[in-house]
Amino acid sequence: MSASKVPYDANEFTGKRILVTGGTRGIGEAIVNRLVRGGGTVLATARTIPVGGNPEQFIQADVSTRAGADHVIKTTFDRLGGLDILINSVGGSSALTDDIWQQEFELNLFSAVRLDRGFLPAMLKQRSGVIVHVSSIQRTLPLFEATLGYAAAKAALTNYSKGLSKEVSPHGIRVNSVAPGFTETKAAEALIERLAAEAGTDTVAARQNLMNSLGGIPLGRPSRPDEVAELIAFLVSDRASSITGSEYVIDGGNIPTI
Repeated sequence: MSASKVPYDANEFTGKRILVTGGTRGIGEAIVNRLVRGGGTVLATARTIPVGGNPEQFIQADVSTRAGADHVIKTTFDRLGGLDILINSVGGSSALTDDIWQQEFELNLFSAVRLDRGFLPAMLKQRSGVIVHVSSIQRTLPLFEATLGYAAAKAALTNYSKGLSKEVSPHGIRVNSVAPGFTETKAAEALIERLAAEAGTDTVAARQNLMNSLGGIPLGRPSRPDEVAELIAFLVSDRASSITGSEYVIDGGNIPTI
């Protein structure tokens, strides 16, 4: 079922004030689009505001820095007056040096910690709110090359998310995490095209080789960004009002264990 044919309640998030970090590309962009379609008032963070984007919908900041996180918190309160749903979707990985290790944790862990800390007091005061941390299946299937720092940071994010849920759930705040596997974002499509060119093959073969290198995906294809967004839309909705302290894997069966 394509994204345009997925049924949804156009008023499900009406009145909800929502912030999505990393909301201009890939999974983050899909989350923003899904929640806007559901009637939510959504702000998205980005290091660069997309060309043609509405400046009022975006907060330009690098959330991997304390100053960036503080700017996002202040701007969100200024524009929305509070927050009902926080989705920490920003993430990324690079080659491993000491500085990069630190940057991986700043981006993939500490950005979420700082934003949670900034918004939780208001959520606790209103005794309602939802936080979702976007982790990765690499927290249990780490790759030892360029993404090891990323995998370690995402493992820490999952652990932190569980602990935070125990602290704040008694006060009406739900906290969950989502661990996507290989998701065919535009960046992934570009990688597949590059691999195909390097191997002298087509994108179908390159995609399959990439899935094989990850241990195989029983579903036979990567996930789509809109599928991850749909799972997150459910978790932040009232339909999931009793779900907290959980992590949901969406990887087409990639992880071979329970």
